[in-house]
Amino acid sequence: MKTVDADPIDPKWAWEPWKPATDAPWDKSAVYHLYRRVGFGISASAAQKAVDAGPEETLNQLFSTSTSEEFETTTAAITKSVLAGGNLRQLSVGWLHRMLHTPAPLVEKLTLFWHGHFATGADKVNDIYAMQQQNETLRKHALGSFPNMVHEISKDPAMLIYLDSANNRKAHPNENYARELMELFCMGEGNYSEKDVQELARCFTGWEVRRLQFRFNRFQHDTGTKTLLGTTDLESGEEAIDVVLKHEATPKFIIKKLYKFFIADEPNPCDELLAPLVTQFREDQLQIAPVVRRMVSSNLMFSEHSRNRKIRSPIDWMLGWMKSLDVSGNMQTLSEGLTQMGQSLYFPPNVKGWDGGRAWINSSTLVARANALHRLVNDGNTRFDKKSMVEYATSANVAKPEQWLDYLLKTNLSTAVTPAQREALLDSVKSYSAEQALKEIACRVATWPQTHLA
Repeated sequence: MKTVDADPIDPKWAWEPWKPATDAPWDKSAVYHLYRRVGFGISASAAQKAVDAGPEETLNQLFSTSTSEEFETTTAAITKSVLAGGNLRQLSVGWLHRMLHTPAPLVEKLTLFWHGHFATGADKVNDIYAMQQQNETLRKHALGSFPNMVHEISKDPAMLIYLDSANNRKAHPNENYARELMELFCMGEGNYSEKDVQELARCFTGWEVRRLQFRFNRFQHDTGTKTLLGTTDLESGEEAIDVVLKHEATPKFIIKKLYKFFIADEPNPCDELLAPLVTQFREDQLQIAPVVRRMVSSNLMFSEHSRNRKIRSPIDWMLGWMKSLDVSGNMQTLSEGLTQMGQSLYFPPNVKGWDGGRAWINSSTLVARANALHRLVNDGNTRFDKKSMVEYATSANVAKPEQWLDYLLKTNLSTAVTPAQREALLDSVKSYSAEQALKEIACRVATWPQTHLA
């Protein structure tokens, strides 16, 4: 495997398709690494199927957006029940079910990315239907056209309510959405002026929300021409969005965020490294799937530069454990646990979304992670592939404590533990019953620092 930390990374090498080699085979370790990044983990049995299928076919499956009628029917029923209840704090239940059971994990992983990117808080929107509608919009465009997504999210009722643009009047143009569209959603800081914010806000006058639907009120629209980012004679909001999307800063900004989401939290990538992806993204008219596929199938993705360079988000961490153990559990309990870990779906901390990286980890959230897994494995209703934990371990031929520990280390850790860690844990459960030993091993491993890296 090529080492990339000692010297600057060659962009040409970085983004070439990765090919298995003697010292870097396509094995379960590679599969686990890939699925931690583009999905929410994978079970050992599913990982073996991916190994047998090969990297190309595995990627084809990951980039498929198709699910199944049974899955969609079940998920729709859960969502309908939550919507009928009207409790915004329970809205995440249907989405967590999707994440855990979807045949298209990359779609959900990117839906989560865009949820953090176009961050909208349910506490301010205060409408369960509007938040669910936005979630479906993000899913529809997750792997599609970034321009189409931006145009649709710009008219999304939840977004307009959240950023105080539900009643944008020509006498008092609201600058909130105009500012965030450029700064947080498309271009990044330092690429526009205050005058650009004012002109863009004028373009959006007359944009309203009525009965949870976007409506253009022509009587409240400023019909004068505007100048935005050097482009003159603009009139409508749609024209202005296109100007923002065509700005040279937009593909750079989006590619950098995708890099940090899929490849590494740190260090920040240099412009030269990202340049080939930025060029492709621009030439592809900001289509998402092609550039993401190049990114996640690259030499860099499977290199030492990527491995163990991300701190797992609460959702990645918890669902990773559940996927690895074929767990079916209470989604409401899971949702509550994620809130304690610092990632409450539909309730991002602010319009910037979650900071991610090292911000996920502190003394409080580490305890919350350990407690959440402890509750899960000790809940009498939790099943592991419809079995008890002992039955599950026995069926997988890993019923002995040392076998079970090795199984958990392979499926849930991307880095090695010390022999001392391993032996101390095994010694501590010698007097336990079979079930107690398996549960205690899982709970202890969940407290190790290595479990939080991907």
